[in-house]
Amino acid sequence: MHKLERLIADFPLIGKMMGKEEVLWMNPHLADAAGGIRSSGLTEADVREASERLKRFAPFFAEVFPETKTTEGLIESPLTEIPNMKQMLIDEAGIDLGGTLLIKQDNALPVSGSIKARGGFHEVLKHAEVLAREHGLIQERQDYRQFTEQPFTELFASRKIAVGSTGNLGLSIGILSAALGFEVTVHMSADAKRWKKELLRSKGVTVIEYEDDYSKAVAEGRREAEMDPMCHFVDDENSRELFLGYAVAGERIAAQFEEQGIVIDETHPLFVYLPCGVGGGPGGVAFGLKLAYGDAVHCYFAEPVNAPCMLLGMMTELHDKISVQEIGLDNKTAADGLAVGRPSGFVGTVMKPLLDGIYTVNDRTLFGLLRMLADTESIQAEPSALAGMMGAIHTVSSGVRFAESEHARHLVWSTGGGMVPETVMEAYYEEGGNVELFPGKSTK
Repeated sequence: MHKLERLIADFPLIGKMMGKEEVLWMNPHLADAAGGIRSSGLTEADVREASERLKRFAPFFAEVFPETKTTEGLIESPLTEIPNMKQMLIDEAGIDLGGTLLIKQDNALPVSGSIKARGGFHEVLKHAEVLAREHGLIQERQDYRQFTEQPFTELFASRKIAVGSTGNLGLSIGILSAALGFEVTVHMSADAKRWKKELLRSKGVTVIEYEDDYSKAVAEGRREAEMDPMCHFVDDENSRELFLGYAVAGERIAAQFEEQGIVIDETHPLFVYLPCGVGGGPGGVAFGLKLAYGDAVHCYFAEPVNAPCMLLGMMTELHDKISVQEIGLDNKTAADGLAVGRPSGFVGTVMKPLLDGIYTVNDRTLFGLLRMLADTESIQAEPSALAGMMGAIHTVSSGVRFAESEHARHLVWSTGGGMVPETVMEAYYEEGGNVELFPGKSTK
């Protein structure tokens, strides 16, 4: 109790978090992008290497996953303006939301249907590439469709890959690893959706379920992998390769903005809102965006009110040394991909000078926004992916500099939903039917 009392005294926002209020925290350690990138220990060359690896494997994806043929094997999602959703938010929230509202549809990423595809795929592909090179099977200049051939699949069948996950990372690691021929185990927390577990098992993946939360699943997966020298553990809490794979999104979306004639610079600032669980996906994307746009981009994480682990870790600077359970929260949320009680210390440290802020959102809001997005733009995403949709409301209503500008671009990162069964999505939609998002504020 004494520790908690001291924390509340030092960080009064914790009191509101304990009451499950929706809050906005502005990062007092935000610095210039160039300095923040230098202090991270990661470089533009590191991200470029990850990008080149994904390109080398593009022929493999086009061969094995037919849904990627239209993009010649590159795993990428649409960037879409959502003017009808913007108008509905203006009408419902009663605020003047200037500029442009867009959505990055990682819910539509092929193969695994979530933001976890880039990072998860990158780590598995690097591991496969290193093994193949060590065994003299391939040179980088050869056609990577050879990874479908018997010498490769025989090698990978003798090796194992394991990961701990609330769901979406497990899908990306499991689906690709199984397709390459690895023996795969996904350790899944109690809040992971049943359909995700069943889908993985249908791909030949071993799924181990835990009654506890995400942290327990990761710890058990790590422990088992450490006892097996033939097993590679994908460490969602600390993985550099996951992070760099996610960061490739920065150059990809910069190309999409250029193709669409959308200028991003100091007078046309970009505000990006990223749903956050343990932090790897949103952290990597934010890092890639900072590489692409420097101080012209402003990144915010979005977390459930019951699981604001990154907010708690970054605000107190305790990072992974504190969990939401220590302030009386239960880490239970319908946003299963964000149900994480303890953040990545690695990501929190990298983001310290680069992240503008973090806000929280309650589950009912997520379902209401899910239904609104489906009604206005015919875009379907899972509840956790809608956490980013409140970002512009927070920045504009809080008077964040330039957020209200007619030249601002507000980008919601829709992190998952493409693999959700139709019946489950229908249930999500119905759940949002009676949600009043902004009581007493409608201008309609």
